[in-house]
Amino acid sequence: MVLFTDEFKISRSFSKTLRKTAYDSSIELRVDSDFDAVIQACAEPRGEDTGTWITDSVADAYMELHRRGLAHSVEAWVGGRLAGGLYGVALGRMFYGESMFSRISDASKIALALLVRVMRNERVRVIDCQQNTRHLASLGAREISRQEFVTHLNASVRAAPINWGAYAKRSLGALLIDF
Repeated sequence: MVLFTDEFKISRSFSKTLRKTAYDSSIELRVDSDFDAVIQACAEPRGEDTGTWITDSVADAYMELHRRGLAHSVEAWVGGRLAGGLYGVALGRMFYGESMFSRISDASKIALALLVRVMRNERVRVIDCQQNTRHLASLGAREISRQEFVTHLNASVRAAPINWGAYAKRSLGALLIDF
């Protein structure tokens, strides 16, 4: 399951949410501001679930990848509190989404929209979503053949890396204005 960044689907109502988010000073959109908090939030059990695939050792491994500049988080903060986000691994010009979470409605979708905008800015065509879910499909993600994925992968991981530093340490809400 992958999301081609130029196929990201935004409903009319979500488009209004993104524009409102871009102008709301109480909402901050950030990259790599608090990776550890994002992975811990993603590791929290959801709904009726009592467990998670993100064990302490898995979280520790991703935090080490983050320290090495290979794992990144995209975050939505509301009123100074982490409201939603996602994290994944970036190799070359490829991003592999690992997990996302929301504490308030649409926060993870807003973070995904920001990730798509960053990937478009960086000329990254594909986000690996891994899981085939209705939620991701509703946003434009789709399955592709293994051969198509491997072909894309071979070209992408050898390319120059994404410039994550251009997005760190600043609020990125303005990137959502023209969605």
